[in-house]
Formats: sequence, structure tokens, C-alpha cells
Amino acid sequence: MRATRLVLLATLSTSVLPLAPAFAAPVLAPHRAVYDLVLDQASDKSGITGLSGRMVYEFNGSACEGYTVKFRFVTRIATNENTQLTDQQTTTFEDGEGKTFSFVTKSFVDQNLDREVKGTATRSENGLKVSLEKPEAGSVDLAKTQFPTQHLVELINKAEKGETFYETSLFDGSEDADKVMTTTVIVGKKSEAPKTDPEIPALAGLAKDKYWPVDIAYFDESKGGGEEVPEYRISFKLHENGLTRDLVMDYGDFSMTGKLVNLALFPVPQGNCKP
Repeated sequence: MRATRLVLLATLSTSVLPLAPAFAAPVLAPHRAVYDLVLDQASDKSGITGLSGRMVYEFNGSACEGYTVKFRFVTRIATNENTQLTDQQTTTFEDGEGKTFSFVTKSFVDQNLDREVKGTATRSENGLKVSLEKPEAGSVDLAKTQFPTQHLVELINKAEKGETFYETSLFDGSEDADKVMTTTVIVGKKSEAPKTDPEIPALAGLAKDKYWPVDIAYFDESKGGGEEVPEYRISFKLHENGLTRDLVMDYGDFSMTGKLVNLALFPVPQGNCKP
């Protein structure tokens, strides 16, 4: 279900970005966010009659130390034939300069391990090399792109500058970790949550912080350029500190929503990056 895309937001094309430390990056808030998931809509083709679940996203680190993400996505999906419990657990580390990205994802179905993908991607001026340990040892060369936290930083910077539409690419280690996704990003006008916003209780001290409405469509580069129909779309509200909420995940035949129900903010790491 490509759940990891929710935490791997899109950014500017790397063709115009140097391999440089992100010292000027906005301060991303280390935090743990919990979301309740429910079915939004499902076509007859999907066969889905019900869906519920929970997503937990934990973000830690800084431009000096690098960034660690721990992500868990659990859903119970009902069809006319049966009910299936899926559990995806992902841990990633991205160095502060955006040169290396390590990832491991374990996918469980009805509490049984179904698949594990583990590897490291390394950026260079010529492209991206992905070295895999699991499910089988091997390597693949991909087009030049960026990793998730760089993408998030670029998205916030573009939103701050008032840019409303751009195209980019992304490698996040999801699925078979063998492709770069092209994305189109739409950024709306910065807004403040109304008092009736159902996520306000979870936001607590951040309730008055403004956010941008964002919509991202993901296209599979391996299928060639000019794809008219995205693999899926994600829309959400993005805060200046990197928090995302009020999620809508559209997979074509069905979609689900994710509402923030609990938020814990962690201390921002202190210290200066070494020259």
C-alpha cells in the first residue's frame, strides 16, 4: 500500500541542487505523531468493504547528526471474502548532507513476516547507487534524485517563498527499493486552523500555528515519462516545523484518511556542525 510515501514528501529536482550540507534548512521538530486511519471511499473494483488502522511516525535528528525516522502503519482491511491485518514497520537514516540513506522495512500479514527489504542508497554527482542486503543481495543504479528529509526541507522552503506548483523526484527505499518516483506538488495558501478543526485537541500548543494545504501526485519513472494517471496521491496539511496532519491517501480504487490523535514533541538537538 506504499504507506511509506506519507513520510517521504517531495522536493526540488536534484539537477539544480549541489551536494552540500543543509545548514540553512528550516528547523524540523523531532516528534512522534499518531494518526487514526479510516476508509474514505472504495470502488466496487477494490473489493474493500471496510478499513481501519493506526499510523505512528517518529522523527528525530538534525542537519548535524542526520535524521532517523521510525514508522509503523497497521491496517485491518475487510472484503467480502475475509479480513486481513497488515503491519508495515520501517526505519530509515539519512545523513545531514543527504549523501547516504539507509532503510529497512518489514511487512507482516496477519502477524506473519511477509517481506523484508534492507539496503543503503548513496548519492553522487552522476546518480544513485542502491546496495541491497534483503530480500537478496544486489545493487541497482538509478537516476539522480534526493532523499526524504531533503525533500521535506525543499517543500517547506518553496512554500515559504509562495511557490504553488512544481515537479520533482524522490527515492525513499519503499517497495523493492529499485525505482525513483516523479512527483507533482501543489501548495495552497497558508492558513490557520478554525476552532472546529477536529485535530486541535491533539495539536495542543501548536493549534494556532499556520499550515499549508499540500497535494502530491506520485508517478513511476520506470514506466516512462508522460504518465497521465499517478500511482497514488496524498494530500495533507503541512506545518513549518515539518508536522503533517489531516491526511488523505488516494490509491485510485480506494482512499483512506488519517487524523492526528496524539502528538509528542521532543527536544531539538543542540550543537554546531563541524566545518
